[in-house]
Order: sequence, then structure tokens, then C-alpha cells
Amino acid sequence: MRYLRPLPATISDGPRLAGGWMRFDRVEICERDRRPVIVPVGDLSDAELAPLIAPRPPLCGIPMDRPSIMGILNVTPDSFSDGGLFLHPDAARTQADAMSRADILDIGGESTRPGAAEVSAAVEIERVHPVIAALRGRALSIDTRKAPVAQAAVAAGAVLVNDVSAMTFDADMAATIAASGAAVCLMHAQGAPETMQDDPRYADVALDVYDALASRVDAAVAAGIPRDRIMVDPGIGFGKTQDHNLDLLRRIALFHGLGLPILLGASRKRFIGAIGSAPQAADRMPGTLAVTLAAVAQGVQMHRVHDVTAVAQGIALWREVGGYNGPVWN
Repeated sequence: MRYLRPLPATISDGPRLAGGWMRFDRVEICERDRRPVIVPVGDLSDAELAPLIAPRPPLCGIPMDRPSIMGILNVTPDSFSDGGLFLHPDAARTQADAMSRADILDIGGESTRPGAAEVSAAVEIERVHPVIAALRGRALSIDTRKAPVAQAAVAAGAVLVNDVSAMTFDADMAATIAASGAAVCLMHAQGAPETMQDDPRYADVALDVYDALASRVDAAVAAGIPRDRIMVDPGIGFGKTQDHNLDLLRRIALFHGLGLPILLGASRKRFIGAIGSAPQAADRMPGTLAVTLAAVAQGVQMHRVHDVTAVAQGIALWREVGGYNGPVWN
């Protein structure tokens, strides 16, 4: 199998990547057990080019032809960065107001940080339902692996299910999402949160994650979820070492080959602290912004972050400076 990584054009030439703001004029062709080669975009067949250039339709009403922001709102006592801060609905509402520049808010009632223990669906619902009710009118996502939590959240107003297990944790999740009309983000993870960082291994992390996500997309479509309601996330930090994370970030444009919007969730993660000398998660905003802008430069459509205002400001400046190809979105 040939995997294609579009390379941003150095001049304003070439097709638009995923119908978005970046252009590309070459691709790196990757095959297992072979050295990658770089070829002009004109060497691709129409079938190979199609998923790379097809415009991504809006997801949950959010345009996918410009970078967008998903604000993180954890209503948990033990999330790695902000556990316990927003458990009360009033505190959650205040935090949501502070993230007014987010296109969508991702509400989670169970920590999936490395080593985190599972909580029951009933506890998750108890945590997230009052917050979703309090924020009705905002675009909301529910961060859960459990079908009953997803069902309750969508009934209360959530429009996206962000499942870190890509619908493998709960056998009822795919049918629940299909019936609900909600969109889904399928994230890659190797192993459960309790043990995923013990000794993660891959033959080629980017290609292995690509294949795993392609399989989960096929499963979602087979369950009745339309492709225009699906996005994918390579799962930075979920069963990956620092080297794995960096390889995925450098080659994240590979995932445009799936023909779907890409979500990146790297905010404040441990590798940022390790590389950027920031042991405290709250001090990792500058590193998060650097990683975000590197992904924007590869056409990644949605960015899940804690520091919404700072990242929105950074993206706005990146746009006006011109990135690689100049400001091309309205």
C-alpha cells in the first residue's frame, strides 16, 4: 500500500489541501519496508489525488476550510492539567465563558490520562449532564467511551461524540452514535489508559495509526454513520512514547489521505513539558501553540486545547503573516 503525505507548497501554486487554506505541490510516498520518495503532485493518479483535495464539508456547523478550536472543559477530579477545577456547573460555565473563541467545547467526565482508572457511566453522566444543560446554545462535544454517556449527552444538546477508543471500548457506541445523528471523532489509542504507557511499540507509528484509523472509519460507516459526520485524531500521548508523538506530528499530513477532517489533541501534554522544560502542565501553553501552528501548516482542521484565547491569537497572527501560502481563508 502507498501512503501519501502532501508537502506544503513553497509558493502559491498547486491544489488546495482538503479544500482548505494550504496548497501542496509534492507528496512523499511512503511504503512499508521502503525508503520514502518525493514526487510532484502531477505524478499522482486521479484516485490518489481525490482524497487529498476533496473539500471537507462543515462538521457540526463548523467550517473545515479554516483552522478551528475545540476548547477543553474537564469536569473531573483527576484530569492531568485541570482536574477538580470545573466540577461545579457554575465554575464550568465561567470557564466556558472564558473560552468564547472556541468553535466547540469538549466536555469530559472521565479522565483518560495515563494511569487513570475507569469510572462508571452513571458517575460520568452525573458530572457532565448539569454542565451540558447549563451551556445549552453553545456547540458542545462529549468526551466519552461509553454509549449511555454519549446518548445522554446528545439528548441534552451535545452534537459530537469524541471517543478516545474509536468506538472499541463499548460495543454499543457505534449504533448509539448512528441513531443519534451526532458526529463522531475517532481517536487512536494503543491500550487502555491504565496501562497504555507501559511499553507502546509500533512497526511504523504513523502508518500503523493510519491503518488503525482507516479500519475504525470503515466500522463507523458500516454501522450507519455517514462519512460527513466523522473526523479522526491520531491520539497524541495515547499509547505513544515521546518519539512516537514527534513522528506523528511531523507526518500528520498523512492522515489527509483518509479524506476526513483531522483533530489534533496535544495540548499541555507531557512531551511538551519534557522538551520545553515545563514540568507543570499549566506552563505548557507556549509549547502547545508551537505544536498547533506546526499542525496548522500541515492543514490540520481542528485543535483541541486548554488555552483557547492564546491559541486563537496565535492562529490569527499566523494567518496574517501568511503561513506558507498567504492568507487564503475568509
